[in-house]
Amino acid sequence: MAALTPRATPTGTAALALLAALTLTAAPAQAADDPSKPPGTVTTSPPPEVDANSPGLKLAQGATLAPAKVLDIKSVVEDLGGEERREDTNENVTFALQAEVLFPKDSATLNPQARSRIQAIAEEIKTQNAGTVRVFGFTDDLGSYAHGLTLSKKRADAVHDALTGDLGGNVTFEVRGYSEDYPIADNSTEEGRKKNRRVEISFPTTGGNSNES
Repeated sequence: MAALTPRATPTGTAALALLAALTLTAAPAQAADDPSKPPGTVTTSPPPEVDANSPGLKLAQGATLAPAKVLDIKSVVEDLGGEERREDTNENVTFALQAEVLFPKDSATLNPQARSRIQAIAEEIKTQNAGTVRVFGFTDDLGSYAHGLTLSKKRADAVHDALTGDLGGNVTFEVRGYSEDYPIADNSTEEGRKKNRRVEISFPTTGGNSNES
């Protein structure tokens, strides 16, 4: 797995020298305009630095290195029903909870079953010693955008309030509602719309930057 793609491909001992000269710093990378990620959740990890004059880099005359790329290392775990999804990267943990497991239909009032799920996430936040937590609400594309914006924000607020009760005042929260923006599945099917109706809770991992914006 190479982080750099040279326009001229070295061979033999030159290829080995190229690999030895590169130190890969793998970290999650996401395009700033990726529709699956809301603003503020994109990693800013710099690409690895490469000395173009290193004697270990043997390229053809006139060839240059392509821009450096940061590898995306990600672990995703989803329960069998798809009700809860956990995504781990080098910098962040993100939980996505389907709205149906947290709220009655078209409601922002947490149901009794939601409490245990939110408490478990609060414990993970404590384990990671996260100082910043993002709570983002999303809907499908049914109904008006304005209604979805209001509903998604109220649902994010409800989850925020529950987390605050577990975490106290030691955490800085960012709470937003995005309506139908940033879908993670196809809104043309009920299965896809169900995945898009969700609340995401994300926070830095241990050693991450808890002050990122």
